[in-house]
Amino acid sequence: MTEPLLKVEGLKKHFPITGGIMGRPVNHVKAVDGVSFQVRKGETLGIVGESGCGKSTTGRMLMRLIDPSEGKVTFEDKELTSLSKADMRKIRRDIQMVFQDPYASLNPRHTVERILEEPLIVHGMGSAKERKKKVHELLEIVGLSSYHAKRYPHQFSGGQRQRIGIARALMTQPKLIIADEPVSALDVSIQAQVLNLMKELQEEFDLTYIFIAHDLGVVRHISDRVGVMYLGKMVELSESENLYVEPLHPYTQALLSAVPIPDPAFERDTILLQGDIPSPSNPPSGCAFHTRCPHAMDVCRSKTPEFKEHLPGHYVACHLYEDSK
Repeated sequence: MTEPLLKVEGLKKHFPITGGIMGRPVNHVKAVDGVSFQVRKGETLGIVGESGCGKSTTGRMLMRLIDPSEGKVTFEDKELTSLSKADMRKIRRDIQMVFQDPYASLNPRHTVERILEEPLIVHGMGSAKERKKKVHELLEIVGLSSYHAKRYPHQFSGGQRQRIGIARALMTQPKLIIADEPVSALDVSIQAQVLNLMKELQEEFDLTYIFIAHDLGVVRHISDRVGVMYLGKMVELSESENLYVEPLHPYTQALLSAVPIPDPAFERDTILLQGDIPSPSNPPSGCAFHTRCPHAMDVCRSKTPEFKEHLPGHYVACHLYEDSK
């Protein structure tokens, strides 16, 4: 098997909570607490979970928009967590990001042409004439027109703005794109168009995606493999179809039972989870999910389950599967 394009080992981000007159740290919010995974060239890895599970923080750490507290991120044999800011800026030519809110991530004072040209200027790519030509080409590729280049972000719909965000990410010809909830702010009909566009672009430009979302239905449409996060940890990781056909972790099972199926004749039991997500500043002992798990055992309250391979290519962190291998 070829070397992974991206390798993440034991990634953590603990934000300090300060208190007292001196403003010293009194506790930490464990936003991401030891996440490990790999991404192969040309694939789409989906990362899903409820709000506050740490998936967006993980995406931002991969880009070094946030510095991790611990752990390693290796991209094409380069260890990103030890790079200087100047060296990391060069790497960002190969790793780009598409953000959740296309309006907030586009400068309202700049024309689309200036917004798309900026990554090329930052990385010193091409002459002014070549940059303008590339802007017009990419606008056409993402389903807009070259005459849109002179307009401002407020003159576009949400779906069009996200197409501009995707075009901006493509400007430097990256190898990896991290898409942080790129369709959650869009109408359902527009979501499908943007997802189909992303799949077409992946084939055309040989792209690798990390696709972050809270909607398992959306992730199934685009992902080759899916990782499920809960309270800062990865609890399950598998090939996409295996995860949907045979989810192992009780949390994944509950999430999937809530995905609507457009068939009025289809009936299934919805798994209702008890209670709320615990605070990441005070996570439960043992398995973080045991306070809401319908299968919780005594061992779950005291011992943290290992994240390990239960079936070929199917990883899970759950005591239900500890003795089966």
